[in-house]
Amino acid sequence: MTAGPSTTSISPRAYDAWRSTRLGRITEAVEQRLLLGMLGPLAGAHVLDVGCGDAVLLQAMAANGAIVTGVDPDRNMLATARARVAGARPLATVIEGRAQQLPFHDASFDVVCTVTVLCFFANPANALQEMARVLRPGGCLVLGELGRRNLWAAIRRLKAWAGPATWSAARFRSAAELRTLLDSAGLEVNDVRGAVFFPPAGALAQLMEGVDPWLGRLTTIGAAFIAIRGNRFERSQ
Repeated sequence: MTAGPSTTSISPRAYDAWRSTRLGRITEAVEQRLLLGMLGPLAGAHVLDVGCGDAVLLQAMAANGAIVTGVDPDRNMLATARARVAGARPLATVIEGRAQQLPFHDASFDVVCTVTVLCFFANPANALQEMARVLRPGGCLVLGELGRRNLWAAIRRLKAWAGPATWSAARFRSAAELRTLLDSAGLEVNDVRGAVFFPPAGALAQLMEGVDPWLGRLTTIGAAFIAIRGNRFERSQ
């Protein structure tokens, strides 16, 4: 989520309110299309969403045939997530857990994704090591994070200074910083894209929605959202 409420103090109702706006609806659609495209074919894949929130992305991955598992530390959010994916096919599971200590065996998943989570960790290395640990050799990790240099980030910083510190704990990173984090976790980066090049205004978002994916393939400069994909190295036989 690019501009909705912070994941550190969120409620399912706040997510719903954000998506009910034109800006929220368009922004989330742009980000979800980008993430699903980078995840690749999902039919039959075992997928883990770390920090799944209210499971909107989890639901979309299940609709594409993935066997999905969501993890989140917020029990209120988990209740909404479970209701959203109830009855999903082929299978959807949502459990309580933290990124720094994932409750899974090594090499349990074909795909791992995490969206707007690491920005709230001062030191995300442990969380990324955990995600790499539960990823099978040859599997991919897709990381979606808030970009560092853009109008959305500037507005968040102003909000942190001027009022309740919703975003004061967040650290926004550049594409180069995110690439370094994945490299340090032993993942080979093979795709980096930007999204949400429009300012936080519904009319401009609607105007630019069609060209946003094209811009995102060219650059991450000015992108409010950055997605990066890395593969776990195959172990030598």
